[in-house]
Amino acid sequence: MVYRKTKKHWKREAITFKSCTQLKYMLIGLVGVPNSGKSTFFKSATLADIEIANYPFTTIEPNQGVAHITAPCPCKMLGVKCNPQNSACVDGVRHIPVKLLDVAGLVPGAHEGKGLGNQFLDDLRQADGLIHVLDISGKTDAEGKENEWDPSKTIEILENEIDEWIYGIIQKNYIKSKRIAEMEKKPIERMLAQNLSGLGIEEHEIKAAMRDNNPDEREFTTTLRKISKPIIIAANKIDKSGAKEIFEKVRESSGEMISCSADSELALREADKHGLINYKLGSSDFTIASGNLNEKQKAALEFIRSNVLKRFGTTGVQKILNKMVFEKLGYVTVYPVADINHATDKKGNILPDVFLVKKGTTLKELASKVHSDMADKFIGGMEYKTKRKIGAEQKINDGDVIEIIFGK
Repeated sequence: MVYRKTKKHWKREAITFKSCTQLKYMLIGLVGVPNSGKSTFFKSATLADIEIANYPFTTIEPNQGVAHITAPCPCKMLGVKCNPQNSACVDGVRHIPVKLLDVAGLVPGAHEGKGLGNQFLDDLRQADGLIHVLDISGKTDAEGKENEWDPSKTIEILENEIDEWIYGIIQKNYIKSKRIAEMEKKPIERMLAQNLSGLGIEEHEIKAAMRDNNPDEREFTTTLRKISKPIIIAANKIDKSGAKEIFEKVRESSGEMISCSADSELALREADKHGLINYKLGSSDFTIASGNLNEKQKAALEFIRSNVLKRFGTTGVQKILNKMVFEKLGYVTVYPVADINHATDKKGNILPDVFLVKKGTTLKELASKVHSDMADKFIGGMEYKTKRKIGAEQKINDGDVIEIIFGK
């Protein structure tokens, strides 16, 4: 979904992936054991109508939706009122759509087909990154049942299942790839990448993983998974009793994780959607917008304000999405325009589109992503801040506004 401006407020409307070139490269998978809060996280990020229940395998078919990451819009720097076409601008903040996939819950032995394991893993083949929604309150065991449980064990189990899955696929292809590479005198990583294309793993990622390990070693699989499908741990249900203490303990042994309350984010998004409050994505507070709140609603909102927003700064959901795209996956924003002097497209729309590209992307590479004809007839480009010409190998900086010059 995307936001469009009406006379009174922003409302959500459908947006097609076809209109957003960069979206076909961006897919974030939600993983976790059953009953960890994955579906709630998904709905809080997308406001999609899906089934949310408190029992294993609620999610059988993967739910797909559109969430939004946020970034500063250049409109304030330019002193203009923008007219977004493939995204939205809310008070100088761009809401950039990315695809979110909520798959069936994982249980121990998933790589062997237990539970819905085969389906779970196959659904993740093309995911760029994974968000592990973890019940940090310690009330959900590895099978999604309500029991006292150490969440760090769940982290270990989930990552091991994904590693075993990838390892099995690699072993099926490694000998064949090695033989062809030797016959054709080509790099093994190129042949292996071709055979692993169904996993969305690229040649440079395999090459990076091979610096310390051989493809027939399990350590190689773990390294490749960390490079090609990075994981962020969303420590969910942080508002539950005792969860903060468990969070601090697990973080010491399991590394980076971000606390979140998907329930709170969902409540705030729904209240904002219905005009009861004013709430911005990733905000540390909200304001009451309606006098129609009953006492129960007021109490629930004040609980979220006191026990989540004031304690942790945000609900964590938006922070996790942004961190995945901009830090873990290493993307930056860029705004291609047709007229650099006015920052418009051919129809006069100001700052119409925002693209997500990898850090280090060159101007010519950007041209090929915007349109194949631009790359074929590429001449150069112009950058808005300096109004200077830039060359093919110029690297894109975050937030750049650029006109791509190409022949007719």
